[in-house]
Amino acid sequence: MATARSIASLSLSFGLVSIPVRLYSATESSATIRFNMLAPDGSRVEQQYVSKSTGKRVERSEMNKGYEFEKGKFVVFTADELKALEESPSHIVEILAFVPDRAVDPIYYDKAYFVAPDKRGAKPYSLLQRALLASGRGALASWNNKGKTYMVQIRATDDGLVFQQLLWGAEVRSLKDLDIEHVPVSDAELKLALQIIAQGESETYDSEQYENVEQKRVLAAIDAKIEGQQIVAPTEETVPSGGQVIDLMEALRASLTRVGKAKPASGKAAKSAEVAQLPATKRARTVNAQKPRRRPHPPSERGSDMPPGGRRVHSP
Repeated sequence: MATARSIASLSLSFGLVSIPVRLYSATESSATIRFNMLAPDGSRVEQQYVSKSTGKRVERSEMNKGYEFEKGKFVVFTADELKALEESPSHIVEILAFVPDRAVDPIYYDKAYFVAPDKRGAKPYSLLQRALLASGRGALASWNNKGKTYMVQIRATDDGLVFQQLLWGAEVRSLKDLDIEHVPVSDAELKLALQIIAQGESETYDSEQYENVEQKRVLAAIDAKIEGQQIVAPTEETVPSGGQVIDLMEALRASLTRVGKAKPASGKAAKSAEVAQLPATKRARTVNAQKPRRRPHPPSERGSDMPPGGRRVHSP
């Protein structure tokens, strides 16, 4: 595995203690399969910004940003004006409060990062980590990054600290807005549902027990295309329609006999079994992830997104 590279140097303010840390991305975007947008002749396409009123191409250097306050009416800001509105850059992350680990609903979770101690930061880092674990609490902090202010939750694990960026309250909708109808259930139905939960319960979430079935299917299709084979559409599964009346008790009883069989194999045994069943090319690629992969050309920088008012043209 390639050596992790930090994306920022920060200082956690823990009371009167300052903890120098380095920030690392916790997720891997390169694992996502991306496709290029191509013209009918197989060449890539490029994006252009076009004026809706004149139809002429507009260069980025000529653009300003505008906020639509009424339909068709904008207040315009220059790049300098927007720069003046940004927060002053700061590497200090100020801890504001300590809340129970589960006080923050996961619906507020945004991007996750890891933090590791920087030079002379190992001792105070370990102290904060152990204190959070012992108290069962996480730290809420304010973080200025690239001109914007974010709320973050700093969570302790046995391996280190997780730096969880949070969404603001205005960015999260409420389930109450859906006016969900709450229908009473019988004690017998609840008892059977609890038995199903008991059969499938697990104390931890082990990501290695589960596989990305969609990614596996797409990778197999890519290999088939490379080898000149045709893609065959999978047969559709028959599912009950939304209006079909079912016997809830019978469905619950039938579920009890299926939950145990549906449990995935755990850990390395499951992974080894999956690898053994792969074709030779995929098995080698899975066992040794460091070897070059057989893949189409890398995706373009902007993927398939189209800007408002944009159009695609052939690359020169």
